Amino acid sequence: MTEQQETGSKGESIAKAYLLKKGYSILETNWHFGHLEIDIIAQNETFILFCEVKTRSSNVVGEPEDFVSRQQQKNYIRAAHTYITRNNIMKEARFDIISILQSGDKTDIKHLENAFSPHW
Repeated sequence: MTEQQETGSKGESIAKAYLLKKGYSILETNWHFGHLEIDIIAQNETFILFCEVKTRSSNVVGEPEDFVSRQQQKNYIRAAHTYITRNNIMKEARFDIISILQSGDKTDIKHLENAFSPHW
């Protein structure tokens, strides 16, 4: 595993623990639809949550959440639509970003709810 993959994996573990602490139940992690992947699919009483996790060790070139491109958003929405259809989900979908900045022993978590949405 590369250093970048290790950082990403640690970030996803931190994000899962964060969501569980906030009362979400985790339905899937690293769910694939073809070549598309959703990092975390979770739910609470109201929403099904499709969550992109971005982890960085430094914010010198920008905040982690700044690296979710429009194309990634479109891919997430497309994959989420498939997940919702296949699983007959009746809850409102929400697309969040969990941004994790981890340097040394310090971890900063930002949860951006409704970070992006489909434009119907």
